[in-house]
Amino acid sequence: MAGIGLFRIFDPKVRRHLISDEGEVVIDEVRHHWVVFTVPMLEVVLATALLVAMLWLSITGAGVLLVIVLVLLGHAFWQFLTEHRDRFVVTNMRVMRIRGVFSQTVATTPIARILDITLQKPIIGRMFGYGHFVFESAAQDQGFREIKYVSRPDDRDLTIQRVIQRTGLRASASVDVVQGDDDDSDDDGTGPIGMNSAAEVTTTTTTTAPSHHATSTRVAGNSSKSIFNSERANWTDDLDHD
Repeated sequence: MAGIGLFRIFDPKVRRHLISDEGEVVIDEVRHHWVVFTVPMLEVVLATALLVAMLWLSITGAGVLLVIVLVLLGHAFWQFLTEHRDRFVVTNMRVMRIRGVFSQTVATTPIARILDITLQKPIIGRMFGYGHFVFESAAQDQGFREIKYVSRPDDRDLTIQRVIQRTGLRASASVDVVQGDDDDSDDDGTGPIGMNSAAEVTTTTTTTAPSHHATSTRVAGNSSKSIFNSERANWTDDLDHD
């Protein structure tokens, strides 16, 4: 419990960067895989071994080892803080990367600007369960080009893809609503958007006229054509007689 409380002290406090009044929530907060703490842990183990060795050394030798121990512990603690405070955050609106110990850097980009994601899983990464994300988007210059040592990379990849898909569907629905509102100018208020009901009724009435009128029209048309042809034939006959 004490260790968990110590970790929380050094957390980057992600939620203070959310736009809460706009309904932004954290979908996933990605920490580095434990493998990034291997070097700091080895340094701590080495420092402990040197401390034990100091018991059998002279004061001069012990003083030198003490300096080495302090350097190792200081470097290990710094590496721990650097990796622990490097977070990649996925919300329902954007992605963020928060990093830094004393000075903090917060890089953000809308989720819709992410064009392509490449998941790289080296052999060692597949053995220990981590991978690297490579983002192809306009956010490359903001620290989103590579996110390394991501634990459970397959699950994180699916989570990001779902958020991108849902964001795209919401954007398409918003565009459709706006276009529907623009079509209201052609509406007479008596039917669905974009359809003039009066024109539809008129067209329907015209096209549903009794079928015998249409038959009469076709007959009349054929008769006129026959008369014209007969007259043309008579003109030809008169010329022949002349």
